[in-house]
Amino acid sequence: MKDPPELDDSETVVASQGETRGGGTFEFGEGEKGDALIIAVRCQGRGKIEVSVKPVNVGFPLECVDGRASTTTGTAYNQVDVAGVEKKGTVSVLAPSSVRWSMTIGRG
Repeated sequence: MKDPPELDDSETVVASQGETRGGGTFEFGEGEKGDALIIAVRCQGRGKIEVSVKPVNVGFPLECVDGRASTTTGTAYNQVDVAGVEKKGTVSVLAPSSVRWSMTIGRG
């Protein structure tokens, strides 16, 4: 659980955050026109986390469970491909202190 989720070989990591408890906000840099923004989050512990992405105003929840790492990676990423996604921005996570999480932000 300590390591952030990995991305596919065709995707570029632009930021990552190791195991964290509670909330946090992280910046990511500008991308190329036409690139999607990829947010991969892994969590463990009982509770739900909320992830929000600015400036594109996209968000998603992730239900976390005890004893098993839940992840948005694997067969499906949270991939954002909307107008403005190539701009720099922030990803914010709201999480209870009972939940451990890690994140990778990428472009692809």
